[in-house]
Amino acid sequence: MASPSPSPPAKCWTLRNMILLGIFVSLLCLPFNSSAKRNDRPIIGVLAQEVYKPEPNRTAYIAASYVKFLEAAGARVVPVMINQKPEEYRRLFKSINGILYPGGGVSIVSSGYQRAAAIFYDLAIEANQKGDYFPVWGTCLGFQQLTYLTSGKRLLSKTNTSAVALPLNFTNEAKDSKIFKGFPAELTKALGTEPLTENSHNWSLTLATYNSNEELKRFYKILSTNTDGNVEFVSTMEAFDYPIYGTQWHPEKNSFEWRNPYIPHSPLAIKTTFYMADFFVNEARKSFHRFESMDEERMALIYNYNPVYTEQQQAFEQKYFF
Repeated sequence: MASPSPSPPAKCWTLRNMILLGIFVSLLCLPFNSSAKRNDRPIIGVLAQEVYKPEPNRTAYIAASYVKFLEAAGARVVPVMINQKPEEYRRLFKSINGILYPGGGVSIVSSGYQRAAAIFYDLAIEANQKGDYFPVWGTCLGFQQLTYLTSGKRLLSKTNTSAVALPLNFTNEAKDSKIFKGFPAELTKALGTEPLTENSHNWSLTLATYNSNEELKRFYKILSTNTDGNVEFVSTMEAFDYPIYGTQWHPEKNSFEWRNPYIPHSPLAIKTTFYMADFFVNEARKSFHRFESMDEERMALIYNYNPVYTEQQQAFEQKYFF
């Protein structure tokens, strides 16, 4: 006698389970197959600054290490020229996905660098308040520029930190910070114990000054400090409510600058460069600004300029001149 066929309810149960399983798998895969909430073609502006001794066609520059820093993490770069009209900066702001204020040697109070930085800072604050994500990064001089833009005051003090690599003294805020929370444990430990962060600055924001300034205290959380042996200063910070970040040290130099012997090049130093760049480029992926046309985008990219080997005359391996 033949065995009875499965009853219709059993068939329905099996079919329903298969459908539910398919839906569940599809939902699991959805975040990985969709880029609706991520811009995988970020373009970041790098602010130029005045040349100390200008020559024809060489009145401003960008150190190539900042460009490589961002490109290595998957971004393209647009040079942000100094001394442009405000409407040009507003147009460019709507086209790029973040901006980096690099290190250098110009005034944070009165220079083409400062004026452009101030316009982009104000535009970024306004945009982020409206839910239009736009990150800002300041390195060394750029870090100092952010303190001036936020406080409206020049609050820097002299420190003996012009040519030294240091470990970071992490604060309690660092562990859950946006910058460091995704770092591997090995790298975080090394950053706190080994001299992996290169410093090339004569001026610093002391911790005492930060603690006495209400504008800075309300705006930034301190993630790390350092000392020159006498003065404790702020070395890494991020804004509480905005995607605005600053390092007094140079994460880009470990991988891309070779002239000075105090720049660390160990494997963990190189990972420091990558993880810092990866963090900021991922922040830029949250921005959906774009150029109005592909031709406009192509014309703006730094690919239209050639870096010049300057190691024998300058502190940088290569520079872009404008």
